[in-house]
Amino acid sequence: MFSASFLFLAMILDAVLGEPDWLWKRFKHPATLMGRWVEWFDARVNHGDNRKQKGMLVMAALVIGGALAGGLIAAIPDRGLLEIIVAAILLAQRSLTEHVQQVAGALREGLPQGRRAVSMIVGRDPESLDRSGVARGAIESAAENFSDGVIAPAFWFFLFGLPGIVVYKLVNTADSMIGYRNERYEQFGWAAARLDDVMNWIPARITGGLICLAYWSEDAWKVMQADARKHRSPNAGWPEAAMAGVLGVALAGPRSYDGTMRDLAWVNSGGRKALDPMDIEGAVSVLWRSWFVAAAIIGAAALFG
Repeated sequence: MFSASFLFLAMILDAVLGEPDWLWKRFKHPATLMGRWVEWFDARVNHGDNRKQKGMLVMAALVIGGALAGGLIAAIPDRGLLEIIVAAILLAQRSLTEHVQQVAGALREGLPQGRRAVSMIVGRDPESLDRSGVARGAIESAAENFSDGVIAPAFWFFLFGLPGIVVYKLVNTADSMIGYRNERYEQFGWAAARLDDVMNWIPARITGGLICLAYWSEDAWKVMQADARKHRSPNAGWPEAAMAGVLGVALAGPRSYDGTMRDLAWVNSGGRKALDPMDIEGAVSVLWRSWFVAAAIIGAAALFG
């Protein structure tokens, strides 16, 4: 299959090279450019009345613009290598594992260092976290971002090529910037949040299944089926519950946001709650093992499709 072959090579390229600092110090990363596009709309449109409708129009513009941009690249003659490079840039396996691994290293140095490192990848209040809370935040981020940053973009590329992955990344970027339930974005970011939920619905469940499959774990499958829907997110619960089942740990649970403690449900409440850097490293191993399963499936599709 044409897209499967390109996707397989893009996954390999991303896993090998990740995000080279020397490159992105000289050029703007596409995700940065996407973020600036969202900021431009936010500054010029998010005011006055009818903010919900304005947000819907902004998302329509982002989707159309992303599809056109991806389509233009895909229309270039002999664009195979370029398409593979662009897809690899929009995947995030190696960079994800490196960021999660950094939290384990920082936590070994001390709790303040661990809090500082995990604050780069989670939104909860770092000052409220103990060692287990830091580790839990890193593991949850690993599971959720494996879906959002690797499996979901790969899924949309597999279906629709470059237009699919570019549109997905634009929607996901918009959700991360304006998809909040606060005074400024409750209305304007509604469309971004809902569209992101829709585009991640299938990939999140695929991700959870891949994690269970990678370890051939019936226990993880049972945890995922039982607890995924307890999560506050309609999608993040699936990879997080699978991760919790494989590692035998409890994830989610109470945590503080903006100074307010929220009594959220545990995922795999019977799992171990005292966590440490070794558990973070275990999650990184889960990411790589699950990635290998995904890559093998895509490679088989490319070979036999």
